[in-house]
Amino acid sequence: MSTRRRKNKGVFRSLTADVIVVGGGPAGMMAALTAAEQGARVCLMERNQKVGRKLYITGKGRCNVTNDTDVAGVLANLPRNSRFLTSAVTRFPPASVQAFFEKLGVPLKVERGGRVFPVSDKAADVVDALFGALRRARVELLEDRAEGLLLEDGAVRGVRGVHGTVRGKAVVLATGGASYPLTGSTGDGYAMAAAAGHTIIPPKPSLVPLEAAGEDCRRMQGLSLRNVAVRVKNQKKKVVYAEQGEMLFTHFGVTGPLILSASAHMREFEKDRYTVWIDLKPALDEEKLDQRLLRDFAAQPNRAFHNVLEGLLPRLMVPVMAERCGIPGDLSVNGVTRAQRRRLLEELKGFRVDITGPRPIAEAIVTSGGVKVSEVDPHTMASKKLPGLYLAGELLDVDGYTGGFNLQVAWSSGRAAGESAALFCAEDRE
Repeated sequence: MSTRRRKNKGVFRSLTADVIVVGGGPAGMMAALTAAEQGARVCLMERNQKVGRKLYITGKGRCNVTNDTDVAGVLANLPRNSRFLTSAVTRFPPASVQAFFEKLGVPLKVERGGRVFPVSDKAADVVDALFGALRRARVELLEDRAEGLLLEDGAVRGVRGVHGTVRGKAVVLATGGASYPLTGSTGDGYAMAAAAGHTIIPPKPSLVPLEAAGEDCRRMQGLSLRNVAVRVKNQKKKVVYAEQGEMLFTHFGVTGPLILSASAHMREFEKDRYTVWIDLKPALDEEKLDQRLLRDFAAQPNRAFHNVLEGLLPRLMVPVMAERCGIPGDLSVNGVTRAQRRRLLEELKGFRVDITGPRPIAEAIVTSGGVKVSEVDPHTMASKKLPGLYLAGELLDVDGYTGGFNLQVAWSSGRAAGESAALFCAEDRE
């Protein structure tokens, strides 16, 4: 089969392959490469002109390819259906992913939190390496949008595209979720999986910025907080997430690593309410923080309250904090009452942000929901509904936290799907 990319401006003749992979994202590219390595003739259908488009924007353009942890570490960072991926991640863990990219000529480095990036800090290097590997493996790259599965005699026999049909013995659906639709993740795979008999758990945004009530966040937009502790409580006052790290105020609410990870635990906006509590001084308990306030006030008794606050907080936060405490900004600190100081202490240790909901799914890093995992073989990624069909990546109802875990899911599930699809074709030939 030709290694050149087919660009379709009209109807193309019917093509044939052993394995047809739908979706040129990380899971799809890994599935295509793996199937080709097993000796299968592979056709990779991608609606965009370039494969790996979503990879270009991961890790803020640096591509956080995985996390430098073990299998247990990966599974602990998948809040939804982690057990389903035990086999796939065990067979292709983070260490194997790193070795895979190093072998492709992409040197890697490990940063804070175990995040693994290319040394160059360029996502394009990861995409180029994968594209080169696809060419060397003689994978047919077909630029076309899949419209549906070709079903015959109770099995999948190919894929119908806008410009023609590709017939094959096995199909891997790796179309992604519904996040970042401009990269090609428009949710088309859900309809194809449903047509094959699969149950689709309604997609919701995960790892998504959050909208907040009131004007305080907007007034502090652009302010980044580091080394703060965040707790998220539901309306029953139960803590559903707690972690320390970085976050950012925006014109609509809050975002940043802490908030994106927290959003993965906030799945019931239709029937629950969530509040983010920010500890601005997590290194100090209340007693030590109160002692610091007393020292600061005593050292500058005649200074205005807002000036003293600037020694404790970023400038953008000062007027908001003063209003929340009910203390005039121009009041001399020697006029601050004990009750007012107590109120300041409470705000520093628990700055409240009432969340009204997530941003649209188009702004989410990943999609929660998708194909019900109980209908997929966890060892092979094979559909239990339709022989010859395999599913991988974000299309499945699995998602992880930030830090390289979602790409690890894509690599591991894509590897399993590609290997199994190639084996299925080999057995069919025999």
